Amino acid sequence: MIIERGISGFGGAVTAPHHLAARAGGRVLSDGGNAIEAMIAAAACIAVVYPHMNGLGGDNVWLIHSGRGSQPVGFDACGAAAGLADAQWYRASGYEHMPSRGPKAASTVAGAVSGWGKAYEWSSRHCGGKLPLTRLFEDAIYYAKAGFSVTDTLARNARLKRSELESVEGYSNLFMPSGSTLRPGERFCQPQLALTLERLAARGFDDFYTGELAHDIAEDLERMGSPLRGTDLNRHQSIQVDPLQLSLGETVLFNMPPPTQGISSLMLLGIFSRLRVEYADRFEYIHGLLESTKKAFMYRDRYLTDPEHMTIHPRQLLSDAFLDRNAASVNWDQAAPWPAKPDGGDTVWLGSADSQGRVVSFIQSLYWEFGSG
Repeated sequence: MIIERGISGFGGAVTAPHHLAARAGGRVLSDGGNAIEAMIAAAACIAVVYPHMNGLGGDNVWLIHSGRGSQPVGFDACGAAAGLADAQWYRASGYEHMPSRGPKAASTVAGAVSGWGKAYEWSSRHCGGKLPLTRLFEDAIYYAKAGFSVTDTLARNARLKRSELESVEGYSNLFMPSGSTLRPGERFCQPQLALTLERLAARGFDDFYTGELAHDIAEDLERMGSPLRGTDLNRHQSIQVDPLQLSLGETVLFNMPPPTQGISSLMLLGIFSRLRVEYADRFEYIHGLLESTKKAFMYRDRYLTDPEHMTIHPRQLLSDAFLDRNAASVNWDQAAPWPAKPDGGDTVWLGSADSQGRVVSFIQSLYWEFGSG
């Protein structure tokens, strides 16, 4: 991911992979909104202008510091698997393995909208948030209706993924309306997405999971062959979680617990800090950082899963004894094999801060380009 543009000033700052999303959040700060409200606006806008990497059909996670004297909180808005989505259902549908594209790959509830709702509630209760949803969605709705200029990144991903996605129902109508893939600089409009955002602004976030919008979504998904049903949407809830933390000297680092990979970065930094490498331009720095990364990824792949099914507590992977042992085992004369096989997944990160010391670190994801399609 490359961060292209940020908005900053005396009233705060917003950064996002697309300048229009950063601008949406910055405008909210200028209107007196807090960092959380700014992030909701930026998150809705990035779902419109960066559709190859995130959207309403994905998930998001929030790490929020509400200001001086408070402890960070986390919101996990990752949807659970559909009730039907088991090995027996896929085999009965003619699959030995889960497909990576198409309606049968749409197998988990889209949690993103619930994350916006959870953050909006927190903002109102704890941070003095007062801006209505119609204001927070203003930029997103405008760019979905009026369109925006297709970026090189969007055009390139649409071109590279065409063979995987053009047969998926709905994809070609949106991303290949004239029969060819999107071109850099052309105007791209998403009128149906604008209508959905307008409905959410008018009716609230719950409409996506229990209201008329939920009914429409479930009906379409079932018709196309997805295992998701209305009952899956109805029972979804985003949850508040305690962030993991790691102390490095006088600095305390926070990140999200499973099912996110937040623990990987904490393990990596915890191991690397114990190597006591002082200079960034030396061999020891690069080698130590790579070896720390390999060890963190090895344990991530071994233990990280659905938090209800983990065999160890995540904090065990951040204990002094664990980190000391792994730092001591770094071989300075030979590189260890790379433990992880790249699978092509990626995501987007956004950040915001306001003048009252509130800070938001935010991820919104479809897992990989265009999600299931």
